[in-house]
Amino acid sequence: MRADQQDRFWSPPRRRRWSLLACLAVSVPAYASVASWSDGHIFLINQSSSLPNWAFLVDRHRVPARGDHVFFDPPPSALLERHFGRDPQPFGKIVYGVAGDHIARRGRLFLINGTPVALAKPNTMRGEPLQAGPTGTIPRGCYFVATPNKDSFDSRYAVIGWICRPRVIGVGESIL
Repeated sequence: MRADQQDRFWSPPRRRRWSLLACLAVSVPAYASVASWSDGHIFLINQSSSLPNWAFLVDRHRVPARGDHVFFDPPPSALLERHFGRDPQPFGKIVYGVAGDHIARRGRLFLINGTPVALAKPNTMRGEPLQAGPTGTIPRGCYFVATPNKDSFDSRYAVIGWICRPRVIGVGESIL
């Protein structure tokens, strides 16, 4: 092709059309990849003092492991409704115990496989009595969750108990 023919072939309108087509060819798969990623991830803001971090990127497909930050929907209860309203935000805690671990209690002290991990309070900050959480072997798909915060509503209390897979939203990585 001669130079003058090439200049006519790549005229400005044709160049714009091909550029637009190239952008579409790249954008559609890129958008699909981002959309697929966003289906499995969410950004959550921690609104309590239970965890030291306040922003988390949550992977909805990752299976929680010991030491992970796990986010879950709290079980319905009148006590939680009084403290957090009818539609509470997801709770974020740390996975202390996993399936097969043995949970024991000495008074209000919880032990996992014989190691002390958390102390339960007898009452909420509002003075309402708290029942101690479950003991025994954690079933498959369930977790003992807690935080170092003494006022955290977590597995130390029957109102939360063990958190099992249907309640788990995902595993969070702190980003702020």
